[in-house]
Amino acid sequence: MSQEEQKRVYLLNQVLEGKLIARKAAELLKRSLRQIRRWIADYRRLGAAAVVHGNRGRRPVNRLPQKTVKRIVKLATGPYSGFNQQHFSEMLAEREGIVLSRSSVRRILAQAGIASPRRRRPAQHRSRRERYSQEGMLVQIDGSPHRWFGPRAAKQTLLAAIDDATGKVLGAVFRPQEDAQGYFLLLRMIVEQYGCPLAVYRDRHGIFQRGRNRNQTIADQLEDQPNHTQFGRLLKELNIESIPAQSPQAKGRIERLFGTFQDRLVSELRLDGIVEFRQANAMLSEFLPRYNRRFAVPPRHNGGVYRPAPSVELNTIFAFKYRRTVGMDNTLRFQQHRIQIEPDRHRSSYARARVEVHQRMDGSLAVFYRDRCLATTDAPAEAPILRVQHTRHPASSPAERWIADRPTRVSKKKSAPRWKPPAAHPWRRSLKSWQKRLIPISDL
Repeated sequence: MSQEEQKRVYLLNQVLEGKLIARKAAELLKRSLRQIRRWIADYRRLGAAAVVHGNRGRRPVNRLPQKTVKRIVKLATGPYSGFNQQHFSEMLAEREGIVLSRSSVRRILAQAGIASPRRRRPAQHRSRRERYSQEGMLVQIDGSPHRWFGPRAAKQTLLAAIDDATGKVLGAVFRPQEDAQGYFLLLRMIVEQYGCPLAVYRDRHGIFQRGRNRNQTIADQLEDQPNHTQFGRLLKELNIESIPAQSPQAKGRIERLFGTFQDRLVSELRLDGIVEFRQANAMLSEFLPRYNRRFAVPPRHNGGVYRPAPSVELNTIFAFKYRRTVGMDNTLRFQQHRIQIEPDRHRSSYARARVEVHQRMDGSLAVFYRDRCLATTDAPAEAPILRVQHTRHPASSPAERWIADRPTRVSKKKSAPRWKPPAAHPWRRSLKSWQKRLIPISDL
């Protein structure tokens, strides 16, 4: 019997012996007078067993079947190994049809000796910044290099964007490394689906900013054009403010997002057997809406402030842009390409004109002059290029090409044999012979 039950027996005995009234016993036991009278009647009939709860020793009705418990432990050590307890309980309800609370899952795993794979660091004191009031006022973007496809796979980079007001993930894309083209694709996802945000909060990576006037051409200085990066120029054309963060903690919302992704997303990628970019990016279209339903919060004020996308074709804006000067033969060079500019109704010749070459996301090229797209064709190859192409693979078969590509060894000319002095040469005389030839000082 517990101490509480022993106390009940003692007070009931006091009542039966007349040393205590029933109303006083009800106050001491914090029960009603009617309940005390029931206990007294049962105590006279059953003895001390009357104060013990009737369900003691019985199996609870809502207790999980042992078969279900064993299945949960098997799943936790099998396909769902590495999932944290909250994520594991959600996946049980979503994919296995087992609806349990996190505390129940934690208790079952603790009894089986399975600890949570993620250790939480002790909290540090920081002042939390107030969220922005409306959706679209500030978007945080960043990249996270991680072994997303397993501990044995190479590190890849996940670029993501999160809304500051709601915590909604607006888009994400896997890339081999953190590059400007990946941020172009990420921002285009946001613009096409939601619109243009008012500001972007980012770090001080070289993709977003450069040093002071580094590599700025004289033409840019004369035209009073700042030395923007490609992504900085894109934000300026979309009228999106670019705000640099002073520390990683300043953009803690997206840093915590990557911490969650490195736990949940890695586990689900492994569960689905995804090990390459195309499948992973396709999986994000299903993962992100489910993640937003689980973790996004409503804004303080309804209504987003995303601005509509510009009326200009997006392929014209989302492109890498480079300035070139047209040659006297109306051609220009861009990387390995030679582009011939055709005459049109505006000008018969564009020689010495300053044009802008657009390299689009699909790899195609377009030449613009004063916001007009010019008609272009591939220029004929120049003589040096033709000679290189002709001498590079003069043979037709693979074996002949391999022999032709082998570097030829340059034979060194044999140098003349080293001159050796004869035996009678003064250099070969010993020191003693030279000492004999010396004249004593006294004879001088």
